Amino acid sequence: MKNNASLVYSVFLILGDFVALVAAFTVAYVLRVTLDHTQISAHIEALTYIGILATLLPFFIIIFGLLGLYSARVLGNRFAELGRLAIVCFVGILGVISYSYIANVRIFPARLVTLYGFLLALCFVLLFRTIARGIRRLLFKYGVGIANVLIVGDTPLTLELIRLLADTAATGYNVAGVVGSDDFRPAKSAHIACFDTFDDAVARLGGELTTIVQTELYASGSRNDHILVYAQEHHLDYRFVPGNSELFVGKIEAELFHSVPVIAVHQTALIGWGRVVKRLTDLVLSTVAIIVASPIMLLTAIAIKLDGGGSVFFRQTRLTRDDKPFRVFKFRSQYPQYDGTTPEQAFALMGKPDLGVQYRANGDMLPDDPRITRVGRVIRRLSIDELPQLFNVFLGDISLVGPRALIPQELAAYKKRHAILSVKSGITGLAQVSGRRNISFDERRQLDLYYVQNWSFWGDLVIMARTVSAVLMQRGAE
Repeated sequence: MKNNASLVYSVFLILGDFVALVAAFTVAYVLRVTLDHTQISAHIEALTYIGILATLLPFFIIIFGLLGLYSARVLGNRFAELGRLAIVCFVGILGVISYSYIANVRIFPARLVTLYGFLLALCFVLLFRTIARGIRRLLFKYGVGIANVLIVGDTPLTLELIRLLADTAATGYNVAGVVGSDDFRPAKSAHIACFDTFDDAVARLGGELTTIVQTELYASGSRNDHILVYAQEHHLDYRFVPGNSELFVGKIEAELFHSVPVIAVHQTALIGWGRVVKRLTDLVLSTVAIIVASPIMLLTAIAIKLDGGGSVFFRQTRLTRDDKPFRVFKFRSQYPQYDGTTPEQAFALMGKPDLGVQYRANGDMLPDDPRITRVGRVIRRLSIDELPQLFNVFLGDISLVGPRALIPQELAAYKKRHAILSVKSGITGLAQVSGRRNISFDERRQLDLYYVQNWSFWGDLVIMARTVSAVLMQRGAE
C-alpha cells in the first residue's frame, strides 16, 4: 500500500502558500492605498491589482519548488526553511518588478506596497507553514498519514532506527516489523514484531507496509533483488543503509563513467561552482572588512608596541586545503619568548608542564593563561587578534569560513585529517560558533568534518552571522 500522505501534504503546502501570498499582497494594498491617505504614484483598481498578482504568483511557487521548499529535508529544518523563504520572497518581488518594467504594466500603486508585500508574504507563508506542521502532527496522533516501516537487517543501525522513529506522533513513521536472525531479538523489547525471513514479514504485514528500509545488504544478490523487486512491484518506498557509511558522506552524484552508471562520492560538497562563489565572496568581504577594520588594527598595533615592545604580529605555519602549509597572521597576544612554541612547550619553558595538561583538558583554554600579555587578554576577549587573518583570506591562503587552521603537529594524529583538509581552513567555522573554546578538541574536529561534508553557501552566511553575534556578546572568547 503506497502512502500518499507526503504527496497530499506537499499539495496542501502549495495551495496554502499561494493563498498566503495572495492574502499578503492584498493586505499590503489595503495598508498603503486604503488606510494611508498619502498621495499614491498610480491609481490601480483593487480587482485589477489582485488579478495581475494571481497570474504572477505561480512564479513564486515555482521558485519555492526549485529551492526545495516542498522537500522533506528542508521542511524538517525550520531555520533553513525560513532562510529559503526570505530568498524566494525577495527574488519573487524582483521578478514581479521586472515583469512590470518589461511589459510596461503598472502593478503596484505605490513603492511601499512592494515593501509591505515582501514582509507580509514572508510572515504569512511562515505562519501558514507553522499551522500546517501543527495540523500534520495532530493527524499523526490520530494515526492519519502514518508510514508503516519494515526494517530488514540485524545491524546496530536497526536499533538506532528503532530509537529514532519511536515517537510516531512526531516522526510520522511506525516501525511495524524487523527481519533479523534468531540471535537478534532486542527489537522485541520495543514491542515490535520480529521475523526470521523477509517472506514471513510481508506475508504478515504486506498490506500495511508503506516503506522498507534495508540496513544490511546480504552476500546473496538474489536475496537483495527479491526485496527490491517486492518494493517496486507493490509501490513501496525503498531505502538501504550502506554498510560502509564513510562512502556516503560529502557530495554524492549519479553519473555515467564511460557509459557505465556509477555513484561518484566527493570528499566534500564544496566543489564546482561552490568553490568559485566562495572565493569571490571571500575576496569581496575580506576587502571590505580590511578597509573597515584598518583603524582598529592600527590602534592595536600601537598598543602592542607600547606594551613591552616585540613584534606586532604573530606568524606561524599552519595547514590549509590539500595539506598546504601557509603562514598565518595574527596580532601577537602572548609574550615574545613563547612565539613559535606549542602550548606544552611554552608551559614546560616556564616550569609548569601540568598547565599543558590542564589546557588541553579545558578545551585549549586557561582562564588566566600566563603566556598572555595585558593587551593580549583584551584583544583575545574581543577577537581582535584574528583581524590580520583577513589578509590571509584576501591572498587566498584561507577562507572566511572553514575548519580551524591548525599546526601540523595538532593534526598529525587525527585519522580524518585528509577530509578536513579537503577544503580551505577558515577564520571562523561551525566549531567556533557551536561553543568556540567551550568544547573539546575532538568535538571541534567532528564539527569541522560535518562542515566539510555538508557545505552550503547559505550555511556559510549563517556561520558568519553567528560569529558576529558571538564576538559582540563575547561568548566563548579566549
